[in-house]
Parts: sequence; structure tokens; C-alpha cells
Amino acid sequence: MTAQLLFLYFAGMTVMGAVVAVAAPNLVYSALALLVTFIHIAGIYILMNAEFIAAVQIIVYAGAILVLYLFVLMLFNPKQENLYMHKQYKVGIFLGVVVLFLMLFAGYRTEILSQGGSYTPELVEDLGHTRAIGNALFTDFIFPFEMASLILLVAMFGAIILAGSGRRRSKGPGGRVDLSRRKAAKKALADS
Repeated sequence: MTAQLLFLYFAGMTVMGAVVAVAAPNLVYSALALLVTFIHIAGIYILMNAEFIAAVQIIVYAGAILVLYLFVLMLFNPKQENLYMHKQYKVGIFLGVVVLFLMLFAGYRTEILSQGGSYTPELVEDLGHTRAIGNALFTDFIFPFEMASLILLVAMFGAIILAGSGRRRSKGPGGRVDLSRRKAAKKALADS
């Protein structure tokens, strides 16, 4: 009974935190609601006896990803916070409901939801959670794991290229960097 009440608490707080994270007009409040969501998802993992996944959830998502999200928020113009409800709000809700319906329909129509895995609870208890995750990840799911790492590598290169594209200097004749503007600005400062 206690486990069910804890699950209802964690599930309810996760859903409410996610709704506030999406609907909050202030971006900082949205980030704090996202933190609440991540912590309560870790609580659900603890109820499922997946302590390793709960620790990863806290360290990676509530720690690193949320800090990265806050750094991105610092780059935004605070005047853009008032763009709360966009014109596409109703279309987004409609498409979200359609996608949710299609996912549920596909799940019930096929045997995806009723399939059991090869790792039974007894086998996981014998191996340990971390070892069972490692065995599954590097045997059965090695291709999706490597594809995810390749996608992250491409995204990292794209971010480096996009960050470096704004720093290109204009080159003068002969391919040399044109420093005449910089020299003129220094001279104007020295004269004043």
C-alpha cells in the first residue's frame, strides 16, 4: 500500500512538474519545474529497485542537462519571456494529442506492450542492476547504442562549427586578416 501511494505521489508530481515546465511564462520557473520532474522520475526508478538508473537520472539530467539548459536561458533576451502563447499553440496541442493517440493505438494493436524481456527479475538480482544494464547495452542493443553515440558526435561537431562561424574575421587582399578597423578604433580612442 505504501509503495502504491509513493508511486501515485511521484507520478502526480512528475506530471504536474512537466506541465508547469511547459506552460510557465517565466523560463526560470520552467527550469525549476523541470528539476522537480527529474527528481520525481528518479523516485519512480527507486520504487522499481533501479537505484543505478535513479542515480544516473539525478547526476546526468538533474545535474548536467539542467545546468546546460540554464546556461542557454542566460543567452536569451529577457524581453522574449513574454512570448508565452504562440499562434501555433492550438496546432501543437492537436498534434500532440494525435501523436499520443497513434502511439497508444500502435502499442495496443501490436504486441509491443505485452512482450517480456530476456532479463527476468531473478536474473537481474543475481547479476546486479549495473551489470545487467551493461550486458543488455553491449550485447543486444550495441547498434542503437553506437548510433546514439554517433548522433551525439555529429551534434557536437555541428555545435562547434556553429559557434565558430560567428568568429570569422574579414580578410583583406592577399588573404590576410584586415586589422585596419581595429587600428583605426584604437587610434580614435587614443586621440580622445
